[in-house]
Amino acid sequence: MASQLPVLIVLLVLGTVAKLVTVRSGGEPGALSRLGPAVLVPGRMQAPALVACAVGELVLAVGLLVTTVPVFRWATVMFFALSTYVLLELRRRRPDAGCGCFGEVSAAPVGIRAVGRTVVLTGMAVMTVWAEVPGWVAFARPSWFVAAGVGLLALLSPELEEMIDRLRYRAPCEQRPAPAEGVALSRLRGSGPWRTHRDHVAAAEPYDSWRELCWRFFAFQGKDGGDVVFAVYLSGRRPAVRVAVVSPEDSGSLPAYTPVSA
Repeated sequence: MASQLPVLIVLLVLGTVAKLVTVRSGGEPGALSRLGPAVLVPGRMQAPALVACAVGELVLAVGLLVTTVPVFRWATVMFFALSTYVLLELRRRRPDAGCGCFGEVSAAPVGIRAVGRTVVLTGMAVMTVWAEVPGWVAFARPSWFVAAGVGLLALLSPELEEMIDRLRYRAPCEQRPAPAEGVALSRLRGSGPWRTHRDHVAAAEPYDSWRELCWRFFAFQGKDGGDVVFAVYLSGRRPAVRVAVVSPEDSGSLPAYTPVSA
């Protein structure tokens, strides 16, 4: 369906520009190490990885805009399908990292919405494979399907909340005033990871709490003698929550945060 071509082209161009701006500006110290796909490669390759991803997106956008060559259509399908896989890997291996889909704006931890967005984009790309017109024709003949696609993607884009927060506070997350500890604790207790692991917690209240960058950590005594450590992201209306279980052997000195569940 050609009506989805404008949406794909605009998002690919936005992704290109945002990634190049992030690489050029450098962002906050260590910012690239918290963004996918840079987070999955060695430090010296992080900037080139983002640039390569940006160039690939730009090539796909131009191909969709000016041609009907099937290779660009199928390559777009593969790009978004691969993006879905990468986001799932980030949730598993680095749940503290952002998707980097739109550069530093996409620094929030990868959640279901971000994964759902790439799934939707993959489906939209499949719909355009057999379109008989190039993208510029679809731009000239917009339909209500475009508005429907934009609305759905807006609902699945946590970056909009991050942009609103940045306009409101004009500072990166780690430099903003944190919500009260009680607010973060109530968000924790309303989360899925808490419901999954609360039976392993010996006391209702944490014995320690601290902040690191954009995260508030809560340490609870575990029933097995170890510790259960929860991390609550401090930005967004539905913040990400991560949990790590520390074995009794290591509980004497709390090790670095090692996620085991999301």
